[in-house]
Amino acid sequence: MFRNITLGLLMSAVAALASAQGQLYTVVDGYKVDENTMKGFRTWRQAACDRCHGANQEGMVGPSLLNSLKTLTKEEFVKTVRDGRLEKGMQSFGTSQTVMDNMDHLYAYLKGRSDGAITRSKVELIPK
Repeated sequence: MFRNITLGLLMSAVAALASAQGQLYTVVDGYKVDENTMKGFRTWRQAACDRCHGANQEGMVGPSLLNSLKTLTKEEFVKTVRDGRLEKGMQSFGTSQTVMDNMDHLYAYLKGRSDGAITRSKVELIPK
């Protein structure tokens, strides 16, 4: 019991320290993420990005985001999501309040997946 409490406190402390240091995302055990990265995952799901990019972001009709986020800058990512790439079939999400309000979080989630820090597409919150 005490081990679980201590582990939970330690994981919360790691997440708080990472946030204070301005890290893009915090991941524990490959799938437990900080609150903002979780918001990015929820935005991914709500916007149904998996319809084109696949449930694991490995690509389908749209490209693999695991590969794309290795080279796209954050600015390029934001422009693509906001404005779309209609000639390539990428719709614009500029009118989606949810996506626009959570753009940084969506980027953090997908960057964590691309970097290999988040090892599976479905994530959980780091326990408090």
